[in-house]
Amino acid sequence: MSDPNGLIQPGRSAPGFTLAGTPDGRQIGPQQFRGRPVVLAFYPADWSPVCGDQMSLYQAAAPMFDQYQAVLLGLSVDSIWSHRAFAESRGIEFPLLADFEPKGEVARRYGAYTPQGEAARALVVLDPAGTVAWSYLSPPEVNPGADGIIEALDRLTADRRVMAG
Repeated sequence: MSDPNGLIQPGRSAPGFTLAGTPDGRQIGPQQFRGRPVVLAFYPADWSPVCGDQMSLYQAAAPMFDQYQAVLLGLSVDSIWSHRAFAESRGIEFPLLADFEPKGEVARRYGAYTPQGEAARALVVLDPAGTVAWSYLSPPEVNPGADGIIEALDRLTADRRVMAG
């Protein structure tokens, strides 16, 4: 599934999954968005300062992601209720998925789970067919920003133009 040294690598088929995305139990997963790029933003915890800033930045960058028709999904091992309160407090409108039970199962499948029992700060961009186009593991104390995501989406757009031309 993932590189034996860590995070899933480009060129690999992304593991499918669905996780709770709302308190009413609605399940969300990347395969629902086939035909569009999907950005998976794994992060350690809802209420940590770096995570809060990172997810708020992605909400502010949503218009840029929309230009690529990309779907952004945040994932951590926090509960759906924690996600709901966190999203409301930060004005986050994209889905925050609860990799809660079994704890970290999806993060493990992507090579983004830490020995501390939380998701690593990792970014994975899936192409419209569900293949990993780009992945990045950030140090836990560093907000990776959105530049790498935008560059990966730019490459996907350029690749589609070449293939169509």
